[in-house]
Order: sequence, then structure tokens, then C-alpha cells
Amino acid sequence: MVEINWFSPWADASRNPFAGFSTVYTYCTLLDSPKPEERKSAEEFFAQFKDAVVLIGPTDRLTWHDTSPTPLDEDDVPRVSVHGNLFKTIVSGRYLRHLPETGAYAIIFGLSAMVSVLAIKGGGRAVFAKVMAVLSAAVYVAVAFQLFKTNHLIVPVVAPLCSAFSTSFVGLVWQIVEEEKQKGRIKGMFGAYVSPALVSRMVDSGEEPKLGGIEEDITAYFSDIQSFSSFSEKLSPSRLVELMNEYLTACTDIVQAEGGTLDKYIGDAVVAMYGAPLALPDHAHRACVAALRVQRRVGELREKWMHEGDRWPGIVHRIQTRIGLNSGPAVVGNMGSHTRFNYTMMGDNVNIAARMESGAKKWGVYSMCTETTRLGCEKVADGRVFFRALGRIVVKGRTQPLPIFEMVALSEDVNDANRECVALFEQGLERYYQRDWGGALDLFRRSEPLEVNGEGRAPGSHDNPSLVYIGITERYRAEPPPAEWTGVFEMTEK
Repeated sequence: MVEINWFSPWADASRNPFAGFSTVYTYCTLLDSPKPEERKSAEEFFAQFKDAVVLIGPTDRLTWHDTSPTPLDEDDVPRVSVHGNLFKTIVSGRYLRHLPETGAYAIIFGLSAMVSVLAIKGGGRAVFAKVMAVLSAAVYVAVAFQLFKTNHLIVPVVAPLCSAFSTSFVGLVWQIVEEEKQKGRIKGMFGAYVSPALVSRMVDSGEEPKLGGIEEDITAYFSDIQSFSSFSEKLSPSRLVELMNEYLTACTDIVQAEGGTLDKYIGDAVVAMYGAPLALPDHAHRACVAALRVQRRVGELREKWMHEGDRWPGIVHRIQTRIGLNSGPAVVGNMGSHTRFNYTMMGDNVNIAARMESGAKKWGVYSMCTETTRLGCEKVADGRVFFRALGRIVVKGRTQPLPIFEMVALSEDVNDANRECVALFEQGLERYYQRDWGGALDLFRRSEPLEVNGEGRAPGSHDNPSLVYIGITERYRAEPPPAEWTGVFEMTEK
């Protein structure tokens, strides 16, 4: 009925003096010895038992039949030691106390919850949280021992620790399962829009796509087929779908191979972004390279369709695509209604990219970008993409002028004629800004024969930058602009 509070081990002679029966009997006889020194030694022996409670029991190893283990002794000891500690417990009143059953359950559930939550916590402080989980368990054990030592209060240790660690283990297993599901959701969500390599990078990096509309630094990509409405007139619906599937597949494969994210298809138009949902420091460079690779691939498709003979009408043999790029902050994320939404981009910089695509027609080029995109591309790999300055424009809906550039070709596709053409054109552009109409016309007329685009030079092409500026310069020479003219051209169409 009483739990023993153990005070000392059996072998502690300073606190538990004991003596065998023969020793006690010898000292008893010495009390009547005629020799004073013998009587004195006997009196000193019995003095240690003054006011003490003496327990009598078998202690000789040959007669140890009544033995018992104790928490303080390595081997079994005479049970008289058990009786002695029990007597001390009763006399001292230092009884062992237990927490109420409800308190024990509260500790089990509380420690389990705390350790489990810390163990499965994710995010940037996951390692710190897991260290705190182990430390919490260790602190609990230390507190439990201290309470037992100072207050003789027994706090459950094994049950709470086993419960905490088993619950944490189950939580970690559940977390791993959920992470695998999340990886599957990410791959499923973005697999149709992003290249498999980029999806794998997203999963491996541990960065979840930040959906719901956040600002990211991206490069917006817009492409469109020149005179696409004519294709609808010349081709049956089934042939048109066949053609567009082949064209869109080729374009999308290149866009995604360079790390781009497909935003949407709008008929024949391809809308994509570089730099979201996974940040790409070189997004401008990737977009420029992708644009020129798409132009190269469209040229290969033209050749393929031409060699298929009468399978396709002549308009297909002259297919051209225009591409516009712009870089800068934009809002990306899930846009739409609560029931239907799309991972997309929006903002002023996205609109400018769309204006680059539509405005390319005005300047007789097929790939056009802003200065921000050019600078971002050249910062990563100067010379990889060959650019040509086309002037400064104000797009519809804006008031600030934008320097615009043609993406002429990738470095491996540039020849001497291209370089000479761009050099003459840009010299003419400088003369144009200086109002040297005659000098500008001379340089534009020298660069025009070297242009890649133009009537009879590129399939489906009727214009080029040199021809455009020849027309503008001739008008200004006939009717000079006002004194405040800065050379900025204002676009009146989207």
C-alpha cells in the first residue's frame, strides 16, 4: 500500500551501520569484562545504535534466502534493506507522489502535440524546428528527474516520450506522403505549361509556385502568324487544325526548352513568360534565344511544307510569325473566377510586349523587343544575339518613349551582309535624329539592298526597316517636323 522512497544503498555503512550476530554477541560479553579498555570498546560499539531503530534479519551470504533487488544496488541484497528504506519513508513522511491520471494524460497529449508539430514543421525554419523538438523532449526528461529529486513527485517519462516520438514518426511519414502528392500536383498543374526539365527543377528546389497574384520580374513573349485570317479562307477546318497543331507544337517545344512557361494559345498566337513560376535570372536572354530559334524553326517548316508539293496552298509556303518581347515587373499567378482560373500574367510590361509583336509589322521586322530586354540579354551573354536599333516609339496607351530593337539573328547565323546592313542602318538612324535628311536617306538606301526581308527576298515579306525609314525620311525632307521634334514615333494602333 506504500511505495518505498529509497534513501541509500545497502552497502552504505555510514548511513546504514550493520553488524553480524557473532560480532554483537562478542561485544555483549565485553561489557562485563574486568578490563576497562575492553568495556570501553564495547560501549563505543553500542553507542552507534543509540536512539536508533534496529532491524534484525539474515545477512550472511550463505543464508540469503530472503533477498530483493533495489534501485540503488547492482545485485540483490537482504530484504532487511527493503524494510529499512520503507521504515525511513514512513518515519520521514517523504512519501512518493504521483500526478493525477488526468495530469498524466495531459502531459502525454501535450508533449506529443508539441514535439510532433515541431518535427513536421516545414519551410525555411524546418531544421530549427526539428532541433527544438528533440530539445523539448530532453528538457521534459530533465524537469521530470528534477521534480522527483526535489519534490518526490513521479512524473511519467516513458509514456510521453514514446507517444511523442511515435506520433512524430507517423507525422513525418504523413508529411513525406503529402510532399509526394504536392510534387505530383505541381507536375500535373504545370506540366502542360512548363518544360519537364523546369518542372523537375521546381520540385527539386522545394519552391512551391506562389499562386494568387504576386509581382515577379519576367520577360513576356507574344507571337502571332502574319495574315492568319487568310489561312482560314484557304484551308478547310480539319487541314487548318492539322497545320496549327504542327506549328504550335514546334513553337511550344522551343519556348519550353528554353525554360519558358506557356501562358495560353489565342488562336494562332502563343503567349508565354520567362521567369515564373520559377525565377530565372537570365529570363531576357532565354526569351531572345527562344524567339530566334522559333524563327529558324518556322523557316524549316516552310521548306518542309513547300517540299510536300500541292498538299498545302501557296500561302502556307509563305508563312511568317511575328514575335514581341518585353522585360520587367508583372503580376503573375492564378487569375480568373473562383470556379475557373488560369496561371497567367498581367500588367503594363505585358501590354508592351504585346505592342512589340503587333508593332513589328510597322517596322518591317519579325522579331522585336524593348531596350530592357536587349540589356537583360546582353548582360548574360553579350553577342549571343545580334540586335539592331529601330528607333524610339510611344506605344498606344503610354506617354513615355521606348527604344525598340530588332532581334536579327543568333550569333551563329549572322553573316557579313547582316553586320554591314545593321551598321549602315544605325548610322542612317543617327543622321535621321540629327535632321540630316539627305545623309540619312543615303545610308538607308545603301543598307536596303542588304536587308534580309523585303519583296522577293523572304517568303511573305513586303517591307523592311530601311524601306520604312526611307519613306519617313522623304516625307520629313519634304515637310520638316516642328522644332520640338525628338525623333520619337507615336504608334496609333495596338
